[in-house]
Amino acid sequence: MTARVRAKFCCGAKEGTTVFMHAVYSEDIQSENGRFTKATPWADLKMNVDNPDAAIQFEVGKEYYVDFTLA
Repeated sequence: MTARVRAKFCCGAKEGTTVFMHAVYSEDIQSENGRFTKATPWADLKMNVDNPDAAIQFEVGKEYYVDFTLA
């Protein structure tokens, strides 16, 4: 069985090729972000995206799913 976990992050900032993200947060447990808050209450993600075509796809203030699958 392959373990999979999905988290939801918001792009908080970009500095050059570095993207800073944080787990979404909402007190409204009925909303999708509220459900993700309960499952992943706190997390930060810092990525260096060296590929310009990939880096441009991350926008500050936008939300992204992050999937973790056992390698």
